[in-house]
Amino acid sequence: MEKFSAYRDPGTGIQPFLRPIPPSGSEWIATAISPLRYAIGATKTVLLLALALVYLVVVQGVCLLFSPIPPLYRSVTRLFTALLSRFALLLVGLYWIPVEVVQRKRGRTAPAQESWNPRAGDLIVSNWASWVEVLWLAFRFNPIFVLPVCKTLEVPSPTKGASSPISRTPGRRTGTGSAAISSPSTRTPTTRVPIIGFRRVSLLSMIASTGQLPTPEDSITTKAETLEAIRSKADRPVVVFPECTTSNGRALLRFAEVFGDVKLPVMKYKVFVMCVRYDPPTAFSPTLSHSIASNFLNPLGHAFKLASTLAPLTCSIRLLAPSESPSSGSFLLSEFLTGGTYADPLAECCAALMAQIGRVKRVGLGWEDKVSFLKLYRGKNRI
Repeated sequence: MEKFSAYRDPGTGIQPFLRPIPPSGSEWIATAISPLRYAIGATKTVLLLALALVYLVVVQGVCLLFSPIPPLYRSVTRLFTALLSRFALLLVGLYWIPVEVVQRKRGRTAPAQESWNPRAGDLIVSNWASWVEVLWLAFRFNPIFVLPVCKTLEVPSPTKGASSPISRTPGRRTGTGSAAISSPSTRTPTTRVPIIGFRRVSLLSMIASTGQLPTPEDSITTKAETLEAIRSKADRPVVVFPECTTSNGRALLRFAEVFGDVKLPVMKYKVFVMCVRYDPPTAFSPTLSHSIASNFLNPLGHAFKLASTLAPLTCSIRLLAPSESPSSGSFLLSEFLTGGTYADPLAECCAALMAQIGRVKRVGLGWEDKVSFLKLYRGKNRI
């Protein structure tokens, strides 16, 4: 859409916020089977709502009876969370999710002894494109989810040179192909707005927050905590999405400065890096990414679209081998930070690692740019 062309990244030509649309062709077949698809989708959506209710009653209600015995409580909640999350993924059409532990160099598969086993207080750092990876993380690790709290959503106008350096410049700058599309009309990435802390949320709240912007400080009733404060007292792994909002899965957004001035390699805890990739949509299967939240029962409308498809949906998850993590003793900071000043070196290293293992490009646009994008989008569309 030309009216959103200003939100293309100048280095890659990628528009990271708009929902991906399928290529034209075969729409008549999809239209012909629409009644069947809608009937199946409605049935599955009702089942998804039932699963959410069961989770609310059992995991966040009945399981509290075991809270006086923390190990038993964690085991019981993890069991029910895993079962309900995996069933939900099955209902939306994800029958099999390939997971691969890889090394960053050429994406090689890691040795068999490289296990991915986050423990209490460790960090799982991931890109964020949908509520699907939230369910997968709940299924595999039953982690603690956190949402960012920002100083304000009153984002200043873009200023040239405002964005922080990216040590590995994403995309082409040859002036040809997609790199040339955005040259005349792209905007400079917006000035950063500080992320002042985080707040812990439940699995259902995390799913409902998919596609949303960070919460402004004046909108919460409790004081935001630092990531270190949450991590240090966590009894499970903590999941961090440094993009602070969802993209459409086509690229990595600019990472916010969420970790602070952490010394590398990280010694106090383990850092696990992962990247989720979704296939482009087709006439028979919608996109799994969810970059724009709906105004009513988010993301129920998107879940209905996924549940209505008759074709199996696919995604892939790549996990960085722990031996190459920023918390590994053999981690070389000089491979990632080459010149320049970095307020958050861990965020920059995680972004570079994620781009390598996921084979995705990085863009200079961040969640701050999505603030103005959504104002434009909602001014021209009804969600």
